[in-house]
Amino acid sequence: MHAWNEPYKRPCGWIRIAIKVLDKYPDGNAWLGTDGWRSYSVGGEWPVSYHGTSMSNVKAIIETHYIAGSRQLYGRGIYSTCDINEAAANYSIKVTCKETRKIYDVLLQNRINPKMRKVCTRKDYWLIEIPEGTPPDKEGEIVEKSIRPYGILFKELK
Repeated sequence: MHAWNEPYKRPCGWIRIAIKVLDKYPDGNAWLGTDGWRSYSVGGEWPVSYHGTSMSNVKAIIETHYIAGSRQLYGRGIYSTCDINEAAANYSIKVTCKETRKIYDVLLQNRINPKMRKVCTRKDYWLIEIPEGTPPDKEGEIVEKSIRPYGILFKELK
């Protein structure tokens, strides 16, 4: 499937907090796509992916960047999925609101560079490969060219 024709399932039912990313990267803003309601990506736009994690990791990822995790089913690197339900069901780490005691799933909404991602055997899993032994500064360069969070998503669990 071409990058400009990737399906996109909107995070309906989720609370979304935008991360300020306009003009953050030296290659401009084309990776975010154009304004408007679409269910497929357009040319130059990076497809949307979701990554389940904990609130402490969300903060660290936004402040710096993703770091390759310990799960290596299809290789070492950063995993995400185009399937929001898969990310929520299997990778979100629940958070409890201190004030209300309500429990939420937490996801990061990303854009992933179609030239840098590996579509895994399981097609809804995408991997940004980071070879073993990559120095931290080089790893950061790979990640910033490959996967960029642009939203934090919360969904209350009933």
